[in-house]
Amino acid sequence: MKFGKEYVAQMVPEWQQAYIDYDCLKTILREIQTSKKRSERQGDLKHKLSGRRNFSGLTKRYSRASSSRDIENHDILVHATTGDDGFEKYETTILKVAEAGRESELVFFKTLDLEFDKVNHFYRYKVDELVKEAVVLNRQMDALIAFRIKLDQPSSLLSCSETVSVDINALDSKKHRKTLAEEMGIKIEENGSNGGDSTKERVPEALSVLDHIRLNKNQETPLSTIRNVLKLSNQEELKFTRENLKKIEERLKDVFIDFYRKLRHLKNYSFLNTLAISKIMKKYDKIGSRNAAKLHMEMVDKSYLTSSDEINKLMLRVETIFVEHFASSNRSKGMNLLRPKVTKERHRITFSTGFFVGCTVSLLTALGMFVHARNIMGTEGQKIYMETMFPLYSLFAFVVLHMIMYAANIYFWKQYRVNYPFIFEFKEGTELGYRHVLLLSFGLGTLALCAVLVNLDMEMDPNTNDYKTYTELVPLFVVALVIAISVCPFNIFYRSSRFFFLMVLFRCIAAPLYKVNLPDFFLADQLTSQVQALRSLEFYICYYGWGDFKQRQNTCKSSDVYSTFYFIVAVIPYWLRFLQCVRRLIEGKDSSQGFNALKYLLTIVAVCLKTAYSLNRGNAWRIATFVFSALATFYGTYWDIVYDWGLLHRPSKSWLREKLLVPHKSVYYVAMVVNIVLRLAWLQTVLDFNISFLHRETMIALIAILEIIRRGIWNFFRLENEHLNNVGKFRAFKSVPLPFNYNEDEDRDS
Repeated sequence: MKFGKEYVAQMVPEWQQAYIDYDCLKTILREIQTSKKRSERQGDLKHKLSGRRNFSGLTKRYSRASSSRDIENHDILVHATTGDDGFEKYETTILKVAEAGRESELVFFKTLDLEFDKVNHFYRYKVDELVKEAVVLNRQMDALIAFRIKLDQPSSLLSCSETVSVDINALDSKKHRKTLAEEMGIKIEENGSNGGDSTKERVPEALSVLDHIRLNKNQETPLSTIRNVLKLSNQEELKFTRENLKKIEERLKDVFIDFYRKLRHLKNYSFLNTLAISKIMKKYDKIGSRNAAKLHMEMVDKSYLTSSDEINKLMLRVETIFVEHFASSNRSKGMNLLRPKVTKERHRITFSTGFFVGCTVSLLTALGMFVHARNIMGTEGQKIYMETMFPLYSLFAFVVLHMIMYAANIYFWKQYRVNYPFIFEFKEGTELGYRHVLLLSFGLGTLALCAVLVNLDMEMDPNTNDYKTYTELVPLFVVALVIAISVCPFNIFYRSSRFFFLMVLFRCIAAPLYKVNLPDFFLADQLTSQVQALRSLEFYICYYGWGDFKQRQNTCKSSDVYSTFYFIVAVIPYWLRFLQCVRRLIEGKDSSQGFNALKYLLTIVAVCLKTAYSLNRGNAWRIATFVFSALATFYGTYWDIVYDWGLLHRPSKSWLREKLLVPHKSVYYVAMVVNIVLRLAWLQTVLDFNISFLHRETMIALIAILEIIRRGIWNFFRLENEHLNNVGKFRAFKSVPLPFNYNEDEDRDS
């Protein structure tokens, strides 16, 4: 792999703008090279015409060699100045500039100086941030150590100074004693009698920390939200229990792991930029026949970027503290937790995915041949089958297609370096790649198609035709199996991803009672495109709960209760998004969330009218449906393109946005057109398009499939826009909540 590609691949995606612009510098070097070649060709032509080509060639080689010896280390001059902001600025001066490529060389060093100043300033700023964060972590460790001592020593024992002396020296606490010595400066002698006085003085001082802290809430709960709304006290009393200590240690462990990741990224940032400057200067020396790299790299080595050792010191300190306090002094275990987990691509995943893809294609082919050979669509029971069994099995088609679209999203997010694990707040090392999602989707597709074929075969075979109960229960069995796997507590089928999905789903359902994060509203948006799948689940309940499924008879469509829930089920996803927008409006005082809430409110009205029109045909319903659906469609399309995708902004060129990850602008224009066209699919409901060879249920399924495809396209550009927002703010790490809160910090915040 060429250095340029490897350089980009190892960048922190959100910091990409803060790195040395290697491609830009290479482009300038090409211009220098082109100018020199042009100059050499012109010189060779003149020498040839004058008949002195050989002599001049020897002279040129001799003069070039002697020049290299005479002006070694004097091709450039680099000097540093301190700017008004207190940061060092570097300026490179070329002492001898050749006529060929003169302007390009000046531009090269001017650009290199600006890029290096940018990198140096960014690095210094980030180091200062991490040093401040280290101070906060020190105070958290002070509180943890005091908490441990308090827990190991009942408060009643602290009233007697003699007991304190004995107890502290008798602590099984080689760990506590070392902690106090290293972190808080408490000196405890090995001989208890000699160190008693020092211990008496220091222990109360160590425990005094507990008077100024309180426990932070681990996570928001519906009860805490209600208490906040009612303006009731939401603080937890500091209870010294083993359970609380375990929670505190787990949270601090996560904080230290996250902090260590930041340190590693910043260290890698320094290394990559230094390496990029070294590479580009070597190229410059080669092209310009100069010896400037050595002097320039000496300046780089003296700069803050490479001479500062704060990061290395912090890394060593974090490793020491983490190994001792969170890994039972087992360095191997501690370093395994601190270092990032490398996800290995396993061949069995690729093989299994290919196997299930082959199975799905084969089963689809077999199903088509089966239907054609037995003329199932021409039989009397075709209408009953389409109205009963087809809605049951179409549920799996909707889910599988959505998973395939998500796998495609992951593939293209990786291609264009969209940091989707960070955006979705996945736990490091647990995010699924596109191969894993394809494996799950085609595995489910294979299972569903097997169920369809088994169902049809049992129905058509005279030997099993009498077993109606078993035949009709096949789709219910598949649904039950999928649900059982989803909630299975055992570590199979990507448990961490399943539980993360269920947790976010619960937060969506309890929308107003939880703070809304991106995964919450992203999943809720996915649910708005799965209305038909939710209606299929409703049909499952009605068909198997109240219908005579043995005879494929049900009264679902004629039931008032079913019709009522037919409305409710369609509205639920949009209502959840509406509540999320209201929560964000109240919490963040963001007026745009109010307009977003209005969009979902319009959509709710449109969905209700469309549902009413599908159940009760009439001109009044039709006109009302058309008006509100048109309003909701145009409003939603505008919001998709302008706000969710960040396109069609006037200051930007071509009416897109200033920064685009996909190099071909036509992709964005096509995506906008496709989004508009697919959003207009609701016209089929209002205008009653009838295709003679398609059943009404088939048409409904096709419209639902088009909406899922539209959502898949929307997903890519929505996350691209979110990623670019993070890049603009250099936001590369999530904030991990601290276990302790000092009272003075709380007063300062208020």
